[in-house]
Amino acid sequence: MERPEPELIRQSWRAVSRSPLEHGTVLFASGRQFSSPEDCLSSPEFLGHIRKVMLVIEAAVTNVEDLSSLEEYLAGLGRKHRAVGVKLSSFSTVGESLLYMLEKCLGPAFTPAMQAAWSQLYRVVVAAMSRGWDGE
Repeated sequence: MERPEPELIRQSWRAVSRSPLEHGTVLFASGRQFSSPEDCLSSPEFLGHIRKVMLVIEAAVTNVEDLSSLEEYLAGLGRKHRAVGVKLSSFSTVGESLLYMLEKCLGPAFTPAMQAAWSQLYRVVVAAMSRGWDGE
């Protein structure tokens, strides 16, 4: 698989990573689990999960030019998610939420090329997590 455009990923992530908890909250508040960002912020367990997800995204951004270096780490995350009952289809929902969060946080700076780069990056991450899910 062709790797995502590194500079588009890094450029957009610099803006988002300045406030990871705030933007991570947008990522998860865009789903149906919480009615608002404030509701999301009232759950200490979920705040911890948001921090972890943002760290995984940070790792993917940092290693965007060598995503294979994260293969075992991401496969392990896939196994952990399966063990706690997360559905594989949830990965698609999180991907959609990631794109929504980036668009909301970056506004017009979130170009179609940037969206394509992030979609490609997320597909690579999910593929590695899915291999762990499947026990490969």
